[in-house]
Amino acid sequence: MKLQVPFVQLPLQFDAARLASEVHALGDQPWRPHPQKYPGNFALPLISAHGNPDSDSIAGPMRPTPYLEHCPYLMQVLERLGAVWGRTRLMKLSGQAEVTPHADINYYWRDRVRVHVPVATRPSVRFICGDAEVNMAPGECWIFDTWREHRVINAADDERIHLVADTVGSETFWDLVGQGRALGRDQRPDWHARPFDPVPGSRPELRFETVNVPQVMTPWELRDHIGFLLGDLRPHPQAPVVQQLAARFVITWQALWSQYGGGNEGWTAYRSAIDAFIASLQPFAAPLQLINGTQFMPTLRSMVLKVALADRQDVLTADEPRAPQTMPGMRTGESKPDTLFERPIFIVSPPRSGSTLLFETLSRARGICTIGHESHALIEGIPTLHPAQRGYESNRLDASAATPELADALRERFRAALRHRDGRVPAQNRIRMLEKTPKNALRVPFLARIFPEAHFVYLYRDPRQVLSSMIEAWQSGRFCTYPQLPGWQGPAWSLLLTPGWRSLAGKPLHEIVAAQWESTTRLLLDDLQTLPPERRCVTHYSSLLDSPAAEIERLCHALDLDWDQPPPTVLPVARYAVSTPDPEKWRRHAGEIETVWQDLVTTHERAQRFAAR
Repeated sequence: MKLQVPFVQLPLQFDAARLASEVHALGDQPWRPHPQKYPGNFALPLISAHGNPDSDSIAGPMRPTPYLEHCPYLMQVLERLGAVWGRTRLMKLSGQAEVTPHADINYYWRDRVRVHVPVATRPSVRFICGDAEVNMAPGECWIFDTWREHRVINAADDERIHLVADTVGSETFWDLVGQGRALGRDQRPDWHARPFDPVPGSRPELRFETVNVPQVMTPWELRDHIGFLLGDLRPHPQAPVVQQLAARFVITWQALWSQYGGGNEGWTAYRSAIDAFIASLQPFAAPLQLINGTQFMPTLRSMVLKVALADRQDVLTADEPRAPQTMPGMRTGESKPDTLFERPIFIVSPPRSGSTLLFETLSRARGICTIGHESHALIEGIPTLHPAQRGYESNRLDASAATPELADALRERFRAALRHRDGRVPAQNRIRMLEKTPKNALRVPFLARIFPEAHFVYLYRDPRQVLSSMIEAWQSGRFCTYPQLPGWQGPAWSLLLTPGWRSLAGKPLHEIVAAQWESTTRLLLDDLQTLPPERRCVTHYSSLLDSPAAEIERLCHALDLDWDQPPPTVLPVARYAVSTPDPEKWRRHAGEIETVWQDLVTTHERAQRFAAR
């Protein structure tokens, strides 16, 4: 639920020791890995659909699991809050683990607030929401703005356990919220949290939600959700077109509702309307972003289009998807190791970030195989993967493009082209592949589906240096990728084709490359943040130049590479360098970069934070 402030502490103090004793009495058996298998994240279901402790569904009547019946004081805590309860769990975060940054875009959380009551925690546990940060102490009660990007870092060695309960609230509950205090804003000197002690023998009757997901969404609810998202859009030239298309879709839905109502005899017509709406949006909505940093189109799908009609809701869970969307790993049905590629490595970054230098260096490690060059032709040589087949929308490929047939074809193309550093053809399966192509910065979900053990190395470089190098690349004419790009009247299109490129027509070159960098970096960070931490790592271009031996040693350790070469003291100039590397070279274009810098600050700061982690 979107709130006016990041955090609100409710005026209640619960007995954390009593809660902890009830939780520990349940033992280890009921704890389950997080539905998305985030490392160090575990859940113990207390209220779930139909009371089934093995269900993560958000659809269906919510009822207590057998575990809740063994926690009388925990039931008293829920009763004191006075709400109608939806899915409720105990959430455990292991020592030195984290809840990775995300915003909750799922339909279920649009109108539900998330209540946290810490059971076991340490002062070093950091809960970050937007620009605010708090340590929730044992027994306190908090709600927070789930619409903002948020994360939790457990820097302690001890596990953190919270009661985490979702609710639409009630009059009593929202009265309590009104008596709460907003972090950093409410300075009432007399404010305090009132103790709530256990009541021996009390097992209160709780209220549970029964209706939570529509069979057919009413036009009034549909209009409300879409209006909410459109009102949260960041300014973009294509936003008015999307708003017009959305208005037409709402009108169409209203007409169908008048004809069919919620009856399933209208489901075919409703589904056709959804599919037509998605098709009309695709050319315009891809570059749109919401204020909370999530992409408009995936959020619209998750909040509205996947829930508006029940014909495809076999399983609805509140953990899939969330924003950034969960990255696919193994292809459907796979649980065994990849028999062909062992932990392939993809270097990903905006173009002109120094990825060739990193690629040429790591390709010297023993056992690594590469195709020897960038994979533009290898990937786009499959007709369905060439942007021409998608109306030259962009080089973006998501997991949906990775059909089983295409995956097999692409894997075989890579296998046939791979060679060891000495030119030998790899004789065995389980090949360690190293790949670097700038366009892959827009293909992380696709590659993660194709290569279920893929590891991604994010190369961070000062964007001022990158922008300057991108300008030089365009001017050189050596990096032209789509010389006859339909509808493009500017200089021959160079480097990767980013979503929303058509809106750049007629703009000066420095604005074009700034938009390329921003769009690529934003989408890349979205995708990387959905990966488990063990499938990603970061390196800095400046570290490669300043301390090559130490940085290569660190990367080889992180990637489990066998480096049998002398430690590099100075890295050579990469093959695609336009001019001699110089950290101050960007100042040649300082004036142009300064004019676009404010448009890049948000994404740049986000990239800095990610690279620092």
